[in-house]
Amino acid sequence: MSLLDYDFMQRALLAALLTGLAAPAVGTYLVQRRLALMGDGIGHVALTGVAVGLLTGWAPVWTAIVVATAGAITIEVVRARGKASADVALAMLFYGGIAGGVLLTGLAGDTAANLYAYLFGSITTVSNGDLLVIGALAIAVLGLGIGLQPQLFAVCQDEEYARASGVPVRLYTILIAIMAAVTVTVAMRTVGLLLVSALMVVPVATADQLTRGFKATFLLALGLGVVPSVSGVVFAYYVDVAPGASIVVIALLGFALAWPLGAMLTRRRRRRADGEDPRLAGRHVTAEEHPHQHSEKCGHPAVEHDDHTDYLHDGHLHAAHGRHYDEH
Repeated sequence: MSLLDYDFMQRALLAALLTGLAAPAVGTYLVQRRLALMGDGIGHVALTGVAVGLLTGWAPVWTAIVVATAGAITIEVVRARGKASADVALAMLFYGGIAGGVLLTGLAGDTAANLYAYLFGSITTVSNGDLLVIGALAIAVLGLGIGLQPQLFAVCQDEEYARASGVPVRLYTILIAIMAAVTVTVAMRTVGLLLVSALMVVPVATADQLTRGFKATFLLALGLGVVPSVSGVVFAYYVDVAPGASIVVIALLGFALAWPLGAMLTRRRRRRADGEDPRLAGRHVTAEEHPHQHSEKCGHPAVEHDDHTDYLHDGHLHAAHGRHYDEH
């Protein structure tokens, strides 16, 4: 029989597809803000939320969302106010989340072994109800990540400039934190709380090896999140291994294959740039053609530098150079 003949495998593959889309959508912004490990920290806090559900008898997925969201907002507020560096605050999430999860699970009368399905995923046990929740949350994350891409990119690229331009930076940084918390909860049934950060970061890092510009990286990362998620479930079915680990290993293999290709593309771009103007060796990249000329009235935010002005356009910084624009 084919794996698609089983209802549980159909649900597992659909859950993997949704997770593979949602995780890189948020991970792109976290990587841009140099908070790649934030998903891991939130995953540890979500473990405490799962334990709260076991202790109270409520659905663990909802308690995990509440606790993970509270933890994500806390870390963002602490980081923004400068009372603790981001790495220290993330470390607090790591230690407190794991300790709280194990402690509350013990108080609930269960053993830490009962947390295994949440720590490393249990995608083949996803029910129709779980799938509805995963689908709704994943669509919400994707909608926000795509619909608010210009604002979120501006905040991730340069908080100070975004704030000076009137963008509500605090609102959007907290929104990114909430999206990360929701994504962690979505992924805890597929790759598990301890491995979810890999699915948020590795596809983005792989896409970054092959593309130029934020939008191209974002779109490619979505595809590179889906491929290991779905193929990892299929591989786990036929080989009888843990799906979560399979997904992460395949994603890492993708990065290993993309790295030399990315290095080759970078060298080719540099040689092409050197041929155009030796004075700009290794950093002169011509932007795509525009339907208009950038100016104060073109509608794209201007970023003033010492000797030139860049315009933020589709996730790129473009500066006028003769009759074309350079991509910075």
